[in-house]
Amino acid sequence: MPTSARRSWFGLAVQRFGQLSALVQFLVGAALGFGMNFWDAFLALTLGSVILELVAIAIGVIGVREGLSTTVLARWTGFGQGGSALLGLLIGLSVTVAFGIQSAVSAEGLVALFGGLPSWAWSLVFGLSVTAIVVMGIRSMAWTAYLTVPVFLALVAWSVGRALTSHSIGDLIPGSPPGPPMTLVQGTTMVAGSFIVGAVITADMTRFNRSVKDVVKQTLVGVTLGEYVIGLAGVLLAHASRSSDVIAIVVSNVGWVGALIIVGATLKINDWNLYSASLGTVGFLEAITGRRMHRGVVTVVLGVTGSALAAAGVLTQFATVLGVLGYVFPPVAGVMLAEYFVVRRWRPELDASRASGTLPDTAPQWVPATLVVWAASATVGGTVSFGFPSINALVCAFVLYTVAGKAGLVHAFGATRRNPAVTADGAVLDA
Repeated sequence: MPTSARRSWFGLAVQRFGQLSALVQFLVGAALGFGMNFWDAFLALTLGSVILELVAIAIGVIGVREGLSTTVLARWTGFGQGGSALLGLLIGLSVTVAFGIQSAVSAEGLVALFGGLPSWAWSLVFGLSVTAIVVMGIRSMAWTAYLTVPVFLALVAWSVGRALTSHSIGDLIPGSPPGPPMTLVQGTTMVAGSFIVGAVITADMTRFNRSVKDVVKQTLVGVTLGEYVIGLAGVLLAHASRSSDVIAIVVSNVGWVGALIIVGATLKINDWNLYSASLGTVGFLEAITGRRMHRGVVTVVLGVTGSALAAAGVLTQFATVLGVLGYVFPPVAGVMLAEYFVVRRWRPELDASRASGTLPDTAPQWVPATLVVWAASATVGGTVSFGFPSINALVCAFVLYTVAGKAGLVHAFGATRRNPAVTADGAVLDA
C-alpha cells in the first residue's frame, strides 16, 4: 500500500462506527432485551464486543503491515490460492446476503416514509443506490459515513428519548425480560455473530491505516461505542415496549423520523457490506480464472443480486444467517493468526515482498491441513454445547493449525505464479 493511500485513523474509525451503529445492532440489542434482563444483556454485549475487538485488532495488525485485502492476504496466511478463493466466495456470498438483509430493512423504512411503492420495489431502489456509491470508491463511502453517522446518532438519541419518556430508566434496568429466556452463551454468540465477518475481514479496512496504534484506536472506539450505544438502546426499547420488533417500535413512536433513522442506519453500513463482498468475489474469480476482474463490474453484479435477495424476502433469514456466521468464519481468523505469528511457513515471502513493494512471486495452490482445520473447527463451533461457539471455533483453529505446523504437517499442494501485471499496489487499490 503506497503512503499516499494511507488515511487518518479517525476517518476510518467513523466508518467502523458507522458499520456497528447500525440497525442490525438495534435488532441484536432488542433480541437480547426481549430474552434477558438489562445487566445480563450488558454482559453479553461486553463479552461479544471483546471477542470482536480481539479478532479485529489481531487481523487488523496483519492488514496494516502488509497493505493487502483479506482474500489476497489469505494466500500466504495458511489458505493458499485455492483456499483464498473459497474464502472469497464465502465472504462474497455471506456479505451479499447481509447486504440484502439491510436493504430489506431499509425498504420497510422507505415504505413508512414515502409509501408509493411496495417493499420489494423499495428494496431494489435502495440496493441499487448503495451500489452506485460503492462503484465510485472508498472516498464516496467515507463521505457517506461523514454525512450519515452524525445525523443518525442525533435522530437515534431523539427517538429513543421519545420512546422512553413514559418509562423510568430506574424501573427498566432491574425489570424482567418480556420474552422467552435467553442464556448468556446465546446472547454473546448473537453479539459476536452479528459482526464476526466484519472482524475477520478487517484487513480490507486496516490496509488503509498508517500504524498499528491507529488500528487499535479505531477498533476500540468503533466497536465499543457501536455495540454499547446502539445495543443498549435496543435492550431498553425492548423492555419498554415488551417487544423485540425495533422497526415497529421506532416508527410507531416517532413516525417519519423513525423511518429516516432506519434508512440512514442501513445506508452507512451497506456500502461496506457490498465493498467487502466485491473484494471477496474478485479474489475468487481471479483464483479460478487467472484474470483480475474489474471491481466496479463485480460490485454492480453483486449489488443487483443483493437487491434481488432483499426483494425476495431474505430478511426472514436474519437469525439463521447470524448463527451460521458465528462458527464458520472465526476459524479463518484462527488459521491466519496462527500462520502469520506462530507457524510462519510463508511469512518470509510476505516480508520480502513488503520490502520490494510487490506481491510474492509464488503462492501455494492448496494447503490441505488448513481445509481440515477449518472444517473441524467450524464443526466444533456448531456442535460443542459449552462455552461460546465463536471463541470455540477460533481457538480450536488456532491450536490445531499451530500443532499441525509444528508437527510439519502444513505443506503446499501445488503452486501458482503471480501475474506480472498485478503488483501489490494494484492488488490493493483496484480491490
